[in-house]
Amino acid sequence: MMFHTVRSCWARLVQRALAALALLSLVSVAQAATGAYEAALPDDLGTVRDLCAHVPCHEVFPRAKGFSERMGQPPYVQAYGDAVAGKKQVLGYVMLSTDITDTPAYSGKPVVTLIGMDTLGRYVGVKVLKHSEPILLLGIPESALIKFNNQYLGKSVKDKIEVGPSRPDEGVLGVDAISGATVTVIAQNQVMRLSGAAVARQVGILAPDVRPAARFNTTGQRWSWPELVKMGAVQRLLVKPEQVGLARGNEPFIELWFGDLNQPDLGTSLLGQDGWASLRGQLKEGEHAFFVIRTAGEESFKGSGFVRGGIYDRIQIKQGHDAYTFRDLDYLNLYGLSAQGAPSYNESAIFIVRAKGFSAAYPWKLSFMGNRVDRATGTRSFASFDARYWMPAEMLEGGRPEVTEDEAPWQRVWRTRAVSIGLFVALLVAVTIVYAMRERLTRLSTHKNKWPVNAFKYSAWVLSIVFVGFGVMAQPSITQVLTWFHSVLFQWTWSLFLSDPFIFVFWIFIILTVFLFGRGLFCGWMCPFGSLSEALYKIGGKVGLKRWQRHLPRPVHDRLKWLKYAIFFGLLTVSMFSMGLAEMLAEVEPFKTTFLVGIHNRAWPYGLFVCVLLGVSLFIERPYCKYICPLGAALAMPSTFRWFGLRRKQDCNSCKACAVGCGSLAIDEKGRIDHRECLHCLDCMVLYTDQHGCPPLSKERKRRERDGLLITPIGENGYYIPIAAEPVRMSDKVAQGPDPRWPTDAVTPPYATGTRGLRWAMAEVRDHLWPWSRDGWRHHRALQIAGLSLAIAASVAWLLAATGRLSSGALIGWWFGWSVYEVLIRMGGRRYVKDGPWWRANYRHASWMDMLSYVGFKNLLVGATLFLVLKAMGWLG
Repeated sequence: MMFHTVRSCWARLVQRALAALALLSLVSVAQAATGAYEAALPDDLGTVRDLCAHVPCHEVFPRAKGFSERMGQPPYVQAYGDAVAGKKQVLGYVMLSTDITDTPAYSGKPVVTLIGMDTLGRYVGVKVLKHSEPILLLGIPESALIKFNNQYLGKSVKDKIEVGPSRPDEGVLGVDAISGATVTVIAQNQVMRLSGAAVARQVGILAPDVRPAARFNTTGQRWSWPELVKMGAVQRLLVKPEQVGLARGNEPFIELWFGDLNQPDLGTSLLGQDGWASLRGQLKEGEHAFFVIRTAGEESFKGSGFVRGGIYDRIQIKQGHDAYTFRDLDYLNLYGLSAQGAPSYNESAIFIVRAKGFSAAYPWKLSFMGNRVDRATGTRSFASFDARYWMPAEMLEGGRPEVTEDEAPWQRVWRTRAVSIGLFVALLVAVTIVYAMRERLTRLSTHKNKWPVNAFKYSAWVLSIVFVGFGVMAQPSITQVLTWFHSVLFQWTWSLFLSDPFIFVFWIFIILTVFLFGRGLFCGWMCPFGSLSEALYKIGGKVGLKRWQRHLPRPVHDRLKWLKYAIFFGLLTVSMFSMGLAEMLAEVEPFKTTFLVGIHNRAWPYGLFVCVLLGVSLFIERPYCKYICPLGAALAMPSTFRWFGLRRKQDCNSCKACAVGCGSLAIDEKGRIDHRECLHCLDCMVLYTDQHGCPPLSKERKRRERDGLLITPIGENGYYIPIAAEPVRMSDKVAQGPDPRWPTDAVTPPYATGTRGLRWAMAEVRDHLWPWSRDGWRHHRALQIAGLSLAIAASVAWLLAATGRLSSGALIGWWFGWSVYEVLIRMGGRRYVKDGPWWRANYRHASWMDMLSYVGFKNLLVGATLFLVLKAMGWLG
């Protein structure tokens, strides 16, 4: 009675906590409207001349009395003080980050930032105008980003600023990161440095880098256009319509070809002897010329708004930290290309770089600058498309010089945290090796002494909680599953995932071990929150709460365990419409509050939710893991196809010893283990070979001792090795009962009977791709016809998407609908799946969850493969 009272009290608390959490989520969404999260900005913000009429420049430069219009390239605004002798006094500069760089943060979108800088290059103000980081809405307060940006105030663009501790010996000035938002702050640091440096170089605060002038190797050789392209002496910059947010079409948005004209052999090959001589006559010492032609696309690289004396604002040269723009005096007509095989073009130019810091011997980039339209919201943002150029080594005396380029942010993270990453990798490898040796450990254990197993398992829990969770904050999350899913389908960016090395490495471990052993190794041994929950349950038993510790009744458990799958599929569906909303709803995970942000840093409903979950964990073993966790549900589905499972013996179909002690309630009344629910505590494996704990073994041991027979070792089948030819003793009921080694009854598909080799492989492929069957046609004809119609519609959807007439989101909707129908069709006629790897011929009867896992995972692989193939062929926008 006491237990039921406690349980109902906890249930009411959980209900209230969830209600409060939902209310807070709604309040947070409402508050976001007044904050910077997805704030509405003017559509013409990137082009309007009077920037400060549209954004609060005074907030980032409070001392200013007025501001100029946009000037320079990339653009900036001058901040004026009081006039002196009738002349405006320049106090500093204001810049909009997206005028200079579109560096994406974790959401894949830039953080739009307004930055103020004085005439000495010191940051005097920073304001975030718009961001798309859901973690800064719910997981972490937006004030954390404001606090992070305020660290730059007083620092100079001349400083070498990095996220992390200062390193005076290396001249590095550190800024503190935001716990749990590593990618966001690394991207923001890059935005601050690039924006400040770009303007500082224009106004003379930073001197341009000086590079040794190129010395050319002249041979008199002439090359054709295809040869120049193959050598890399001519490069291509291609921008597709979908890259700027337009509907995909057959024609590119713009296609440019460009190359150096200073190298004598190269210049003569492209312009001819007379043309190159004429060009050289117009260039002064130290000036550098390169050509650009447009061979496709309707967009102009010169810009339709160009006026005499103005700037070509769509073309820019970048070399190192320096950027070079061009005015009308830096432009010459290109009258033709002499290289054999040169393409026809509809726009051309020769631009001259007059800066002394530029060197043709070093790599540089041609940048085409424009706007990208967000097709979901219609808003425009700055975009820069770059193509790299480095003159071939054979054209330079002594070859190419040694160049040390700036580290990418993710490379810097891996380098600075190399020791911690190495320790983390060692931990994961050690846990995997120990678990792979589980049968040796369980044979050394008994139900009364499990320490050969528990010593390793409990150590893994402690390290998972302390080192992985609170130390390096590498708690995996369902949001990462959603992000990876979207990246595979839409735009894969390695740097995005490499920015957090611990999460990246952890996911490699998770993916490999899920297919090897199922979800249980991660969920049961290495998940920080799961380990914390289990540790509290064990501690509760030791401090006097054991008499109140119970499992939920089996019928209740069998219903509640499906809740986590509903949550996972709900989040996945929502993410297809709004990734931001999905991340908000993913607050059903307590991970951010527990490890990333801390209970004391969050509003009370989040803290209450965590405390309730951990409080319930004192009385019910892993309640969150078994009933709520969407990450566990996502990992459970591929666990259906694990390579290695836990051992079962025939007697397990009637013996209840393991089922009674199973904390995850993953063993059913027939002794079968559901590997989707199993958390790999290994208690059943300990009993499997325990001569005193396993009832069938204990009974056989007593018989042999009574009859004076040899006690032989226990074989892999879980029984004593027979004496001579003595068969294993078991009752008829046990022998004729279900085989508990299989999650469901074994099945032999019609096509698998009597076929081998290539015929079997072809039949296997057809079975995976063709769900209809004769039996299904006889008994579920209407469903079969509906499924056939939907399959045709889904195939047409793929064709429409390939020809650019259907969006990726609509295609995914069709593919999801087809997958649902495929489950129904197969359950009506081909109700079987494989047990373990797909290349083995182990077929068994499929439950609904088996079929959902099989169809969902199979179609995810098929869909992702088709997406990648179509994208690689340029057929899918």
